[in-house]
Amino acid sequence: MKNYTITVNGTAYEVTVEETGESAAPAAPKAAAPKAAAAPKAAAPAKKPAASGAQGAKKVTAGAAGKVFKIEKKVGDVVKKGDSVVVVEAMKMEIPMVAPEDGTVASIDCAVGDAVEAGAVLATLN
Repeated sequence: MKNYTITVNGTAYEVTVEETGESAAPAAPKAAAPKAAAAPKAAAPAKKPAASGAQGAKKVTAGAAGKVFKIEKKVGDVVKKGDSVVVVEAMKMEIPMVAPEDGTVASIDCAVGDAVEAGAVLATLN
């Protein structure tokens, strides 16, 4: 028997393979559910930069699941409704996440490269 670690979509699985020596496929293959190994989760909680300050009342959320591609504003920047704050890459498209209304960026709650789910808070505004 040989043990392998296989990673699928960021999740690691420990699998054991038994060599039978037969050239034909076995009549009744043994199916075992893979057990997840201790691996970092792809959608880990967003990291908050130290300089982000207090949370704002207005939230800029991810419209789709994907990866944070670019952060276009920083804490303290004044934004108008519709201004791009964070850009998320989903299915090879760059999708700007925009300010829902006028305000000042209170916090950036993600970092470039973070995997985010739809609806995740990416930034807050005052």
